[in-house]
Amino acid sequence: VQLQASGGGLVEPGGSLRLSCVASGIVFSTYDMAWYRQAPGKQRELVAGVTSAGRTSLTDSVKGRFTISRDNAGNTVYLQMNSLKPDDTAVYYCNAKFHPNLPGYWGQGTLVTVSS
Repeated sequence: VQLQASGGGLVEPGGSLRLSCVASGIVFSTYDMAWYRQAPGKQRELVAGVTSAGRTSLTDSVKGRFTISRDNAGNTVYLQMNSLKPDDTAVYYCNAKFHPNLPGYWGQGTLVTVSS
């Protein structure tokens, strides 16, 4: 199983980025997908999720700014991030879970730095 995340980089406050995570080795359409992030010195936190049925959820701090979506034909989950803030600076990881009670699979992470 591989989850290949990409799209991170350096962006100024107020800017946008789109993260992508391509999955292989799983039946992608049957997995719940999520994006987590871990800022320096902090615990990893759930940012956004999309279930196999397409239901989405966002943590409060990113509502109205981030959007999660999935493309089952392309085995890809996206995180569109707008109006970025310095507090969004973190390594972003994608996660694939077949069942909520299982740890699932992790990608390698992509660094997002929001700074002027």
